[in-house]
Amino acid sequence: MVGLLNIGSLVFGLIGWILPAVHLQRHAKSTHKSWAAFSVMSISACAISLCFQIFNTYHLVKIGDWPALMDIMGGVAFSAAILLIVTVALNLMTLLLYRGKTQS
Repeated sequence: MVGLLNIGSLVFGLIGWILPAVHLQRHAKSTHKSWAAFSVMSISACAISLCFQIFNTYHLVKIGDWPALMDIMGGVAFSAAILLIVTVALNLMTLLLYRGKTQS
């Protein structure tokens, strides 16, 4: 069950990146009305991904697996920072691209 937290974190992290990337790719064809919904879903997926990592860390603390914690915490902190930075950057690009085009 705990291994599913890591898989879920990866899947939701990728969803957090894919949603704004797909919407940016559809920029020329889209009607510019759903970009806010895509951004909210993207940020929500990023938050769920980070929450899964917190739950996984909590599980390791609860069972007292200190060597595992010492091994993974550097990578988890780095990947969480990258996930957050890229998700925010993609959603900011979407905001800047669509902010004036939805008012009509």
